[in-house]
Amino acid sequence: QVQLVESGGGLVQAGGSLRLSCAASGSMFGINVMRWYRQAPGKQREWVAAITSGGITNYADSVKGRFTISRDNTKSTVYLQMNTLKPEDTAVYYCRVSVVGIDYWGQGTQVTVSS
Repeated sequence: QVQLVESGGGLVQAGGSLRLSCAASGSMFGINVMRWYRQAPGKQREWVAAITSGGITNYADSVKGRFTISRDNTKSTVYLQMNTLKPEDTAVYYCRVSVVGIDYWGQGTQVTVSS
């Protein structure tokens, strides 16, 4: 069973920064694409960022230039550095990986950005 545990969320003022971490279990880390999603109250879950095993990254337009996804395969951890945070970034942030056609999600970590 693949397990993902997010951490690093919290309350921050607009313009501030947070760094989220997603610690992964299982031998899949280092091979699979890792992704970050977020879900705000009353909204559907949306994709935020992705990183391949080789370090190729992609971002949603809403966070491009402000967020940076990275991974440390030796620590089996994927990160999301969030800079210049906006109130609209407020959401529960989840990491996700697909293994053999099965999606695995972490429990989520709350990010709240105040005006």
